[in-house]
Amino acid sequence: ITCNSAVSACEKGGRWDQALRLLVEMASTRVELNTITYNAAVSACKKGGQLDQALKLLVDMASSHVELDTITYNAAISACETGGRWHQALRFLVEM
Repeated sequence: ITCNSAVSACEKGGRWDQALRLLVEMASTRVELNTITYNAAVSACKKGGQLDQALKLLVDMASSHVELDTITYNAAISACETGGRWHQALRFLVEM
């Protein structure tokens, strides 16, 4: 819970880079990354205009067998909107 709160604080503070660093640290110390952790990081990347990083996190989630939920898809669609990638946003809508 503490790690999720830290990633969420990075998201709220606009520190997408720090949120990603925390994810790397968490993984290296074998802290389990869950949907909440990834959602906060995806939102941080979206807020920071880092669409490619946000989308990479979705790929990481899938490859790690972490469930993508409505919040995940909403953040991804919003990031695609911000980045002008409507075709990817539509793909996420279909996946939901």
